[in-house]
Order: sequence, then structure tokens, then C-alpha cells
Amino acid sequence: MADVLIVGGGPVGLFMAVLLLQQGVDVCVLEQRDAREEHSRAIGIHPPALAALHQAGVAGLMVAEGVQIRRGIAIDAGRTLAEMSFAGVSERFPFVLSLPQARTEAVLELHVRELDAGAVHRGVRLTRLSDVGGRVTIEAASPDGTLRFTAPLVIAADGVRSTVRALQGTAVRARDYPDSYLMGDFADGTSFGPDAALFLARQGIVESFPLPGQARRWVVRLGPGDRATAPADADAGWLARCVRERTGMDIDPAGNSMLSSFGVRSRLARRMVAGRTVLIGDAAHEVSPIGGQGMNLGWLDAAALAPIVAEVLQGCDMASALRTFERRRLAAAARAARQAEINMALGRPLAAGLSQLRNRAIGAVASVPAVNSLVARRFTMN
Repeated sequence: MADVLIVGGGPVGLFMAVLLLQQGVDVCVLEQRDAREEHSRAIGIHPPALAALHQAGVAGLMVAEGVQIRRGIAIDAGRTLAEMSFAGVSERFPFVLSLPQARTEAVLELHVRELDAGAVHRGVRLTRLSDVGGRVTIEAASPDGTLRFTAPLVIAADGVRSTVRALQGTAVRARDYPDSYLMGDFADGTSFGPDAALFLARQGIVESFPLPGQARRWVVRLGPGDRATAPADADAGWLARCVRERTGMDIDPAGNSMLSSFGVRSRLARRMVAGRTVLIGDAAHEVSPIGGQGMNLGWLDAAALAPIVAEVLQGCDMASALRTFERRRLAAAARAARQAEINMALGRPLAAGLSQLRNRAIGAVASVPAVNSLVARRFTMN
């Protein structure tokens, strides 16, 4: 019997396991996937999350392998309209780290297995949960049949379709947005280097981020006219043509390594703590991927929860601390959702006149150092 059952072996669940194992807590991570997914949407690691990862001793390898984005530039019709430096957002990590989620998960799982080789159980799908008599019991389906796990505490990091949340009957506040995007990873033939670039096109924003291995991610906000061919019928050639039409940049479809479309929604659980079960990460709150805050929010949930868990397992009455944790983390998720809404609004298709007005306003705001610095801090979750 473990001290803590962690449901979900993605980046948030694995980081939670690292933190608890380092405190001497016996954990069992239950993951329904047999193997990690090779392609994923999340790439950005913000300074506060990097600080938490550093405290756990896992940031070094990530930083060594990733691309340090120290500046973002906004481009309008081929000219640089605004620049944003991240130099002042953090003393230790004055950048956003670009590293594909698959590699992030690999680093975290390696660290978990170094701490406890048998902690991660894959191919295990939760089917039942009961919280009775001071312990939580989980039943799960696996290739070996039905398995049963028991622990004093369960931490659910099982994503936006959280089975734990569903079995608990925890309600969520939900909102669906009209925004949709198409993104792809390509060989980098630009001169942007480690900079992030935002093209403020009238038809919808185009975002471009560096990736390790001389690659670059392109994200296109789809407009009403685009939906006739995308995302259902879109391919790398379609995305390359769209990028060229909006930005004037040429990308080679032959260098495409990943293509994915996505819509946007937000979900905020009414509660994160119920009895001896705690929701963290996307199980508790889903925000728009625009801005790259979701995975980082989950890591910060884990960092805030870890010291409380240690006290709970020692028999301390931590009801007040858990209520404070829940209130603060739900408030942080609500702030992230509002920031994501602003990011999306700035990138939506506009009529020519309104587009020019928006771009002039962005240029004017960016020219004021104090405001520019404030925006940089908000963007990087500081």
C-alpha cells in the first residue's frame, strides 16, 4: 500500500511524484497510456514553473535541451512593430523555455524511476473510486485483470477528461470559445533564431516559436473562410500557404514533422479538494493553449500541494491549509483563463481598419518601458 496514489502519469502527475518521493513519501503513479505520446501541443515552460522544477532538481537537463526564448517580436506587414524582452521577469530564468512535452515527460519519468523504479504503472485504467474509513480505494482495469490500490490520499492529475473528477461528481464551470487553430512543426528556415514571432495579420494572428533541433512551430488562427478547408482537410501544404499569405514567410512543407488542429475551451472545477482526493492540473482547470499556461499551472499546483501532503500523512490537521491551497490555485487558474482570453482576442481576424487600430495600439503600448515590462511579466505568469 502506497502513501499516495497519483492518477495520471503526464507531466503534472510525474512532477508531483518527484516532489513527494524526494520527501520520502511512497507513491504509486497510475497511467492508462501504455507509452508516452510522441507529439504534443505543449512546448512552453514559464519562469515560475522553471523555478519549481529547479527546486526539485529536474530543470537543468530541460534547460540544456530546450531553446531559451528571451524575446518576442510583433510584426506587421513585414516590419517589426514591437519587441518584448523577458530579461526582467526572473533573475535565474529570464526566458520562456521551449521544449516539447514528450521530452519533458521523458525527463520527469526518468527522475521518478531513479527515485523509485517501481513507482509508475502503465496500462492501468481507473474504473472505480471509494473514499471510506480514512482510506481511498481504487479499482482499475489492466492487461493483468482488475487491480486494486489503496492509500490514505489520492491526487488526480488525469487531464481534462478526468475520470477521478467524473467519479466524484465534481461539477465544472465550462465555456467554449469560437476560436480554432492549426499548428505544425517545420524545419526552421527563418532568421529569427531563438526569438518568438507574432505576425499581426488582418486575417488572424500567426505565431512562430523556436524548437530544439533547428525546428520551428507555426500556429495559425483560423478565420471563417479558412474552415472550408481546415482543419478537416488541411495538410502541411495548406498551412505553409496560409503562413505565406499572411506573413510573407516561406516554409517548406517537406520539413513538416507534426500537424494538429485544436479548438478552445475553459473548464474550472468547483472544488479541487474532496475528502481524501485532490485534483490538480487539467483535471482541476483547463485554459486556452494560447499563451502556454496549462502545463505550468499544473506544476505550480503540485509545488503548492507537496508540503501539505507531507503534513497530512504525518497526521496533522491540514484542513485549513487545503482550503487555502484550493482557493489560491483556483484563483490562479481564473487569472490564467482571463489572460488567455486577452491573448485570443488580440489574435482574432479583424476588418482592415480595426486591424490597423489594434496594431497601432500594440505598438504604442510596447513603446512604454514600464507597460512593456508589466506585459512581459503577465505573459510569463509572474
